[in-house]
Amino acid sequence: MPRPMKWRKVCSLPESSRFGPLDLNTDDGSRVTMTVDEYEAIRLIDLEGFTQEECAKQMNVARTTVQGIYAEARKKLAHALVNGKVLFIEGGEYRLCEGLGNGCGRGCRRGRHGRRFTGNR
Repeated sequence: MPRPMKWRKVCSLPESSRFGPLDLNTDDGSRVTMTVDEYEAIRLIDLEGFTQEECAKQMNVARTTVQGIYAEARKKLAHALVNGKVLFIEGGEYRLCEGLGNGCGRGCRRGRHGRRFTGNR
């Protein structure tokens, strides 16, 4: 029997959930979909400067899990940029954190953004 999915803790949803060329339709052939947990790994490691170990602790998963999430996210970013695809950020196996003081650390941005988009919570 497979292990149950462990929810990834996410502290910050993107302010925009679609990025890409302005002159392109968003049909299935011209889009790449990144999950919210992949977005969180990119945010924590590339923007906040976390190590993979620190990111794993923040997201409440194993370092090897973060390594896989991060590698997949970077591949999707590269594919969208190099091939002129629209990048959508949506879905994934995540739960929003409860904010600072509730087991969340230095990279937490919970509550900083007024706008939220629908995803798995």
